[in-house]
Amino acid sequence: MNYSKAFVRWNWIALVFIYLIFVAGSLVRITGSGMGCPDWPKCFGEWVPPTEESSLPENYKDVFSEKRAKKIDKFSYFLESLGFRSEAKVLRTDKTLLEEEDFNWRKTWTEYLNRLVGFIAGNMLLIAFLWMLVKYRYRKLVLVAGLNLVLMAIQAWFGSIVVATNLVPWTITVHMFLGLLIVGIQLYIIRLVSPSQQVKMPQSQLMMVLLWIIFLITAYQMFLGTQVREEIDVLVKQGYSREQWLATVGWPFYVHRSFSWVVLVLLGWMTWTNEKTVKYKPIRWVAGLLALELISGVLLAHVDMPAIVQTMHLIFASVMFGILTLLLFRSRLVTKITQ
Repeated sequence: MNYSKAFVRWNWIALVFIYLIFVAGSLVRITGSGMGCPDWPKCFGEWVPPTEESSLPENYKDVFSEKRAKKIDKFSYFLESLGFRSEAKVLRTDKTLLEEEDFNWRKTWTEYLNRLVGFIAGNMLLIAFLWMLVKYRYRKLVLVAGLNLVLMAIQAWFGSIVVATNLVPWTITVHMFLGLLIVGIQLYIIRLVSPSQQVKMPQSQLMMVLLWIIFLITAYQMFLGTQVREEIDVLVKQGYSREQWLATVGWPFYVHRSFSWVVLVLLGWMTWTNEKTVKYKPIRWVAGLLALELISGVLLAHVDMPAIVQTMHLIFASVMFGILTLLLFRSRLVTKITQ
């Protein structure tokens, strides 16, 4: 089936906005703006947030703390129904989750812009889905796009849980991986509709195995990186210095660092083989992104760099994840690659 250039371009732009959610979310985190809006989907009860504390009622902290308590209680029952009783108990008994921050208009608008980007991305997926229903009606495409739309709605709902639980670390990890799943499905949609992404890329069995290993390690690296970031956030709140972070953060940091070298070696060999044979550009892009990822990781671990490096570290990893996903979608196993 032939799809219009406008439709293909729309899906690419939607992917860009999904990635912008990662950027905005990272900026929210490094600026400490996650609780800039104490409620969801509105912000301080308004669709357009305030810029001054004087526009809020005097007891606004009590009001939003009470609303948070009700949402935490509902989510705790939900967790119990899934068998996560210990996690539900922690949420119910941790009274610090009900503490409201002082109003800060910069944090409020940073979080608001994060939500605005998510709103735009969600509506772009909705329009793409309706576009498919009206014009193309290809069952496989409609089902996949419908699934991604549902996941985006779940992601938005879970964003409200992240806010309600006052940024409990494990909820942030789940939030990020839902985002990666949405990215993967959107890339599959692009694979179906874009002629440039339907061109097969023949790979030897060894290259296919290496692609899968690098892809899986990269996904696990993002999980470990999130764990390291969460642990560091806790240590910062407790007053630990940068030198104390590395001594305290534990095994996730060392595994995260070691796996980076494993990926470097494997991808280095793959890039060398690629340049000798087929010269696929996506493999070159992955190699370049890995180099940037390693540099930013070293800066984060050993140099007192601006917090924006954290955002770049996440973006390099997530884009690398996306290109590897497309590589796997397009790769085709062959017994011999022409020299």
